[in-house]
Parts: sequence; structure tokens; C-alpha cells
Amino acid sequence: MGYGLAAIGPAIGVGIVVGKTIEGVARQPELAGRLQVLMWIGIAFTEALAFIGIATYFIFQ
Repeated sequence: MGYGLAAIGPAIGVGIVVGKTIEGVARQPELAGRLQVLMWIGIAFTEALAFIGIATYFIFQ
């Protein structure tokens, strides 16, 4: 249950990152490659929050 709650934040974060990337590509298609790289970096940092949630679960279990 604890990790389920901790996964909500990263899920929302990834959704926002991907949505803003799509919006940016729609506005300036010539930057699609650069925006995609930045999107993957943003997803990686956001998913780090999920790993912290897993670690916290095992520490306080």
C-alpha cells in the first residue's frame, strides 16, 4: 500500500514530462530530437522518485 501511494507522484510527473514534450514538438518540430533527449532525462529523474519510494518501503518495513 505504501509503495502504491509513493508511485502516484512519479506517474503524474512522467505524464507531465511527456505531455509537455509533445506540446513542444507540436510548436517547434525542428527541435524534436533535442526535446526527446530532454524528455528521457526528465523521465529518468522522475523515476528516481519511484526508486526512493521502494527503498523507503524496505527501510521502514
